[in-house]
Order: sequence, then C-alpha cells, then structure tokens
Amino acid sequence: MEINRRNFLKGIGTGIAGVASGSLLKPKKLEAKVVSEYKEFVGVLVDSTRCIGCRSCEVACAEAHDLPIPDTDDESVFEKVRNPSETQWTVVNRFETDEGEVFAKKQCMHCNQPACVAACLVNAMKKRKEGPVTWSTNCMGCRYCMISCPFDIPQFEHHSAFPKLQKCNLCWDRLQKGENPACVEACPAEALTFGARRELIEEANRRIYQNEGEYFSHIYGEHEAGGTSYLYLSKVPFEQIGFRNDLGTTPYPEYTTGFLYSVPFILLLWPAFLSGVSTLTKRKNKVSENEGGEK
Repeated sequence: MEINRRNFLKGIGTGIAGVASGSLLKPKKLEAKVVSEYKEFVGVLVDSTRCIGCRSCEVACAEAHDLPIPDTDDESVFEKVRNPSETQWTVVNRFETDEGEVFAKKQCMHCNQPACVAACLVNAMKKRKEGPVTWSTNCMGCRYCMISCPFDIPQFEHHSAFPKLQKCNLCWDRLQKGENPACVEACPAEALTFGARRELIEEANRRIYQNEGEYFSHIYGEHEAGGTSYLYLSKVPFEQIGFRNDLGTTPYPEYTTGFLYSVPFILLLWPAFLSGVSTLTKRKNKVSENEGGEK
C-alpha cells in the first residue's frame, strides 16, 4: 500500500501523542460543551512546537464550511508564506528558523475588541459574547473591516455577483451544538486545544514553565492588540514564524473611537445611506437576473 505524505505525518503525530501520554507534554483536556455555557471568551491554543505540517486542519475547515478541499500532498504551498483567502479560511505555513523548521497555522485571531467590528458601519461583523467574531449577510461591501484588521484576515469575494466577506468564524455553528472547532478536532498531533481563554492561558504558562528551554517565554495573543481568542506558543521569537511584533497592547478600536464620535455624520447618516445603496444594488442585480432568465 502506498503511503502518502499526509498519512505518514499523521502517523508521526499519533506516535508523538502516544509517547507524550505519560509526560508533562500531554495537553490538559478541556471538555467540549455548548458554547453558551461558558461565562467567558473561548479560544484555541496553538502550540507550534507540536505542529507537523500535515494540514489536516485545512481539510477539516474546508469540509466544515463547504469550501474547496486543499491538496495536502502538494508541498509547493510551503514555498511561500500564505494568507487565508476567501476560499480557504485557515492555512499552515512553514518557516526556517534559528531552531530549524517550524509550522504555524494562520486564521482569524478573534480579537477581544475587534477592529473589524468597530469599523463595520452596519453591524455585519459581530463579536459574540462567547468570543467568536462572526459575519452576517447584511454587509454592504464597504470593506472597512479589511482595512482595519491588524492581521489582514477578512477576504472579499471580488468575483462574485453577490460577494460576501469570508473568514474563520471559530466554527460558530459547531460551538453552539457543543462541538469543538473542526480544526481542533482534526489535529492528529494535539497542537490545537480548545477551551475557555483563561484556562488556555493557564495551560500555556504551565507548558512554558514546566518544559524549560522548549518554548520562547511568551504567549502570543494574550495581550497583542488588546488580546485575542487564538493564542500561540513557539520555540522561537514570533517574528521568525510570521507574526507581527509591533501591534502593542492597546485594542485597535481605541485608536478610532475619538475620531468617529467627533463626526456625528459618520455615525448616524453615512451607515444608513450606504446600507440603502447596498440594498438597492442587490435588488437591481436580482431583477436583472430574473429578467435574464425570462428571455
């Protein structure tokens, strides 16, 4: 039987998890439950020291959200750093670092105070009280969320007749049913852990201090841009695996609040105007399609 790269790496990941089962490397198990039961933000801890680059998370994400399934046997994707796109909400990149080869997953960070939500004029972007940042179809296509995001995550369907914003929503539908995010469930190396954000930070600190020398002593996302629901561990400084180190700790909406409230026109009239234009445009497109079908 032919063994392809993906199955080989999965086997390695399973072996790693088995060897670690009796050691301090074993992740703390955080039980899945209906997301409304959490009294605080939930999130995902990404331990890049465990990621084996199998891209199972990419496949699981695509299957869960009816997106094109990526070819995990195509290693050419690692030749350059990729960003999430409108057809792929999470990607795994490979980096050559001071400590050798490191793989790192990238997707929406689900900021505690999201710039995209603050910039959205019609409340299409929403920060759920449980933590996920979601998007709804009342979007008017202004794309301010794309400009405001410090992580360059929201992607616009430029070639669609009825374009949508696309990005990771932390598997919001699954969370409401008590299921883990698809990427977390699919990871064979236990590089991803889902749970309450506070518990994830405690777990990350435990790994750092109980495994001296194996981790760079920093939890990325604990404070960056005011904090995020995706948290990262690494064995090298985070700039070596593609993360910005210039974001500071101030939530990005605080940079724009003063300006917006000093211009009442923007807050009161401009959203209503643009929303009306969006509605009329969509209605016109729908009428044109119907007329085209009658010919």
